[in-house]
Amino acid sequence: MSEKILIVEDEPALQETLTYNLSRQGYQVETAGDGQTALRLAREGQPDLIVLDIMLPVLDGFEVCRILRQEMNTPILMLTARDDEIDRVIGLELGADDYITKPFSMREFLARVKAQLRRVRLIREEIDSESVLPKEVIRFGNLTLDLTRREVLLNDRPIALKPKEFDLLLFLARHRGQVLTRELILERVWGWDFSGGSRTVDVHVRWLREKIEENPADPKRIITVRGTGYRFEG
Repeated sequence: MSEKILIVEDEPALQETLTYNLSRQGYQVETAGDGQTALRLAREGQPDLIVLDIMLPVLDGFEVCRILRQEMNTPILMLTARDDEIDRVIGLELGADDYITKPFSMREFLARVKAQLRRVRLIREEIDSESVLPKEVIRFGNLTLDLTRREVLLNDRPIALKPKEFDLLLFLARHRGQVLTRELILERVWGWDFSGGSRTVDVHVRWLREKIEENPADPKRIITVRGTGYRFEG
């Protein structure tokens, strides 16, 4: 079965162009021209990927992203009309997986779509193999990472992490005691094709600290290595 993509874009010409090119690649494509319709179609259709413009009528892309991220883990590729760092940072903080700035080449757009869908396939393969794999759990004192369920417990209570927050925490935990540069973290957690800068890592570390550190201002688990990156201490 071909993968489903929801395009949320209010410019008819761009919506038509993206639909045409994705359909030629064999994807099933649905479209929405406003944020409210996007929410309905995402909930009903459960797409494999959502391409989401920021500037939308009714509900803007930021609000749509925030709502969807609370309900599902579907990858979200955001479209921004300006090369403005604050737009990118806000989108990533709300849970977007990647972004691309208009105007963009169709080759770059398709490459980013394929990269996100490739990650979806890998996650599904991991889920499908859970029945034959032993449950994998990593513990650091009162912090527990359940890799099978992609769940984190603090003092035996689940804490809500966005997908990228979980991926980042897992990568740090698996390299306990090692100094990891921001560039390495970006490559391993976000992928080599991600065009965001090192501030993306800093933002997600800040969010993680607020959730797993007793005192985020004086972290004991995720340690900053000045001028380099971070080190995880159990």
